[in-house]
Amino acid sequence: MSVTPSKLRQGELGLGHIVSATLANIAPAMSFYFGFAVIADGAGVAAPLTILAAMVAVLFLANTLAEFSRFTPSAGSFVTFIGKGFGPTAAVTSAIFIIFGYILAGSAVIAIMGGWTSDTIHKYLGLSIPWEILTFAAIVLVGAMTVRGVRLSTAWAAGAFWIELLILVAIGIALLVVHGQLNLHPFDPHYLDGGLKGLGLGFPIAIFLFIGWENASMMAEESKNPHRLVPRALFTSAIAIGVLYTFLAYATEVGFGYDVKALNAAQVPYVDLTEHLLGGIVVLLYLAGITSIFGSLIGLVNAQSRILFNSGREGLLPNLFGAVHEKHQTPWAAIATFLLIALSLLFMFSGGQHPVDYFGEAATCGTIPVAIIYGVTNLALPFYVWRKQRAAFSWPRHVVLPVLGFLAMILPIWGLIAPGQPYPFNLYPYIALAVLILAFIYAQRSVRRDPELAERIGSVVADEVK
Repeated sequence: MSVTPSKLRQGELGLGHIVSATLANIAPAMSFYFGFAVIADGAGVAAPLTILAAMVAVLFLANTLAEFSRFTPSAGSFVTFIGKGFGPTAAVTSAIFIIFGYILAGSAVIAIMGGWTSDTIHKYLGLSIPWEILTFAAIVLVGAMTVRGVRLSTAWAAGAFWIELLILVAIGIALLVVHGQLNLHPFDPHYLDGGLKGLGLGFPIAIFLFIGWENASMMAEESKNPHRLVPRALFTSAIAIGVLYTFLAYATEVGFGYDVKALNAAQVPYVDLTEHLLGGIVVLLYLAGITSIFGSLIGLVNAQSRILFNSGREGLLPNLFGAVHEKHQTPWAAIATFLLIALSLLFMFSGGQHPVDYFGEAATCGTIPVAIIYGVTNLALPFYVWRKQRAAFSWPRHVVLPVLGFLAMILPIWGLIAPGQPYPFNLYPYIALAVLILAFIYAQRSVRRDPELAERIGSVVADEVK
């Protein structure tokens, strides 16, 4: 293996690879299983409107990443884009902050991988295998797969996603057919509990359901024609997952007879409903859960390790993270670091909890920095285009839509950091603030020590390495 920062293998991924891997990373089955009841509790029968509102907010963000990717596609994604807009201190700060969030979210996915698989095996085979063993096995498998090649691992993630999608949609159709009482109340604003306040209560969770849609931008260096494919993948992924969630939400409400109280009383509404109405076919949803988490784990390791890799390659973080495998041209050091830290956090802080409980806590804490970086990236776009791409400047695309995207993130961020939340969620804003302060201090020292850092941000542009 080489420890010298190098380039990733170019031209490996087409549009289908990128979109499938991105959708796999979102893990729609697991996200919907555990997220929709919270949305319905806030919005009532018209809960699908919250999902559609979240999709619109994500599309604002997709415009921002798409515009950046048209000008300067980079494996560094948010870090590169913020650096281009606000300079090297902001780039280093955002690198540490978002990597912290992504690793925490990764540890949540790792936990649920072992926990859900263990529960499924026990339910259907009667075998009690500790979730820790299954988690470790998943880490080894995914680590080896992602190091061996982005095309190989992406193909596996895509395959897992298509199995998941087929099962979710088929069962959703079956629920609609079995129950049969169809109306459009879930899309009628009059059925929103509490009006806009009800929509807002579930909005942070609805945004969380979409996290992962942005991964296409991180795969730019390994994509064919990234200027064109990455923007298309961003919009396609956001719209596709929004449509899927809306359909699943509608099918769930129809199955429960539009009884939101009964829906909220269920432990996992979509699964419990299927078991009640369709009996043994529910085993397919447990299988979809496993493929969902497996595909998500591959997708997030592939994409999110690229930010750590690019930050090491450009000198924003220690250059060890920029190491590339000599044979496979994959960022082995970043992948290993991502997985090992995520695994360590899981075993250090799960504290005997069931993995499902740890999943909710770690995912919430990790979402705070990710959501904040979403908002800051929106603000970076107009500054960058006005200064560096003046001839292409457009007020609607480069000012109006990014500002709307920034404003759309205020509500979910506030939902994550608002005072009065129960323990341990009330601690997470302070943890995020502490990490942000430490990241800023480290960034200032790095910039003073290396005056040329600003020139290296985004120095490897995807179209230059095709």
